Amino acid sequence: MSNIAGKAYAMNVITPVRWYTAWVNKLFFWVALKRPSTLQGLITLSLIHYARWVIIGRKQFPHVSPEQPKEKLKYSYMLFFSNFNGSWDQYVDSFTFAIPGGLDLFWKWNVRYSKSVALTPFHRYIQYNQLETIHYYSAYPLAASNDIKSAQTVRESLLAFNRTVDQGSDEEFERRYKALLRGLQHDLGEMHPTPIISMSATQVEKRVRWHAGQLDQERPHG
Repeated sequence: MSNIAGKAYAMNVITPVRWYTAWVNKLFFWVALKRPSTLQGLITLSLIHYARWVIIGRKQFPHVSPEQPKEKLKYSYMLFFSNFNGSWDQYVDSFTFAIPGGLDLFWKWNVRYSKSVALTPFHRYIQYNQLETIHYYSAYPLAASNDIKSAQTVRESLLAFNRTVDQGSDEEFERRYKALLRGLQHDLGEMHPTPIISMSATQVEKRVRWHAGQLDQERPHG
């Protein structure tokens, strides 16, 4: 499964919307953009890297060439894309608990939407409409979203400390340095892979080990 790259999971969900109600969904999205407080529960979820909803009208799908026949679609479609840390169940459940009313507003007009509560029908709805991610690349596969935030905190603190490094006595430097370490102790740590490992990632690791072994055999000895 290529949905997973290290700690990150890529979700793509495409759901049909009756073309004559698609404008209602667009209105809800417009309100959410104008009033971010409506998504406050979602924004505060630290496991989310990215989340986006897009509505494509039944006559708006792109064509790669003029010779390609136009689709005659019955429905418009809502595309949901997200990257997150953790398992599929953790993410979907977090969404439900964070903004259950928001989810129902966003998906309310979609065909056969079951509402976000109870959880089991909602899980089935997402699973049925989710598409496999054929290719997924993560620049920092071992970093969760909180790891990135910690790295930013460490960088900013070190830059601020560096601007005053030549000021004061050696004793003053030691005092400020120890204070810096105390302030960053929750942001310093190693990154390790989680048990959520994809088969594709395992195959990559096997190939890397195999190539390393082949190179060792080809190197001249003595």
